Amino acid sequence: MSFILGLTGGIGSGKSAASHWFEQQGIQVVDADVVAREIVAVGQPALQQIRSSFGEWALLDNGELNRRALREHIFQDPSARKQLEKITHPAIRQSIMQQLQAATSPYAILVSPLLFETNQHELTQHTLLIDASIDIQILRASHRDHQTIEQIQTIIKTQMSREQKQALADDIVVNDGHLEHLYAQLRPLHLKYLAHSEV
Repeated sequence: MSFILGLTGGIGSGKSAASHWFEQQGIQVVDADVVAREIVAVGQPALQQIRSSFGEWALLDNGELNRRALREHIFQDPSARKQLEKITHPAIRQSIMQQLQAATSPYAILVSPLLFETNQHELTQHTLLIDASIDIQILRASHRDHQTIEQIQTIIKTQMSREQKQALADDIVVNDGHLEHLYAQLRPLHLKYLAHSEV
């Protein structure tokens, strides 16, 4: 795969709506969040490493990852977060690279909320930020995720700021909440990326 686009944006910015539109144009999408779930599935080496590092409590009775317990644990202990990331990040990166290389569409897209934070942008040739105001992010995420406004604000604070992402991104699309506005901005970019992929 010669041309890989990195697509990112904060919580509730509309990354999923954008990536779904690209998929409808026949472009293969690799979603880092999906990969993150796949690499800790039952039977995967990363799950065994988590169990060895954190103990039996990190797994549910059925052998699956106890996401809630682990999330609460790393929230209270920053060193545990680093320990978990040492296990998961290399496995996620490896799987992403394999899936991108296997893509057969004219170009491929890596969707990741932490594209810049985890240096996943290094796997791409070009980056696109789906940007939205913090008010819109909170409104969307609270409707969708059934999380409190405080929880969403905490997530926003832990992610790279909008300004930093804007400075790093090659292309920026402002998603004000109207899908037609979003798609109208994505169409010319899609044509541009198709042209890049033919070079």
